[in-house]
Amino acid sequence: MDFTILGLDHVQLTAPKGTEEKARGFYGIVLGLREIEKPGQLKSGGGCWFECGNHEIHIGVESDFAPALKAHPGIVVKNIGAIRSRLEENGFEVKEDTRIEDRKRIFVNDPFGNRVEFLEYL
Repeated sequence: MDFTILGLDHVQLTAPKGTEEKARGFYGIVLGLREIEKPGQLKSGGGCWFECGNHEIHIGVESDFAPALKAHPGIVVKNIGAIRSRLEENGFEVKEDTRIEDRKRIFVNDPFGNRVEFLEYL
């Protein structure tokens, strides 16, 4: 091949128009991700971006929004029990999945119904 895939830059999820503050509450406050400024020409489209380790999570807004029920980001964490507690303390229902032997995994729906996975390698 004449090209090399180097990895992922970002994952984009969507939310209903006008819900950026709710996104900031979940991704910024509950999860503690740092919001990063969108490039100038993209600011007018709404939404918000967050730093997630070496990657980014972009929350775009759509007028005909439908949540991602199956497709999802898998966010690697350290101390999955602590993030589970943080999510539950903030009213989010957490589901556990033990089908992969070398990692602990939990799933939660963000405030818009998008599925988000958190995983910790054992």
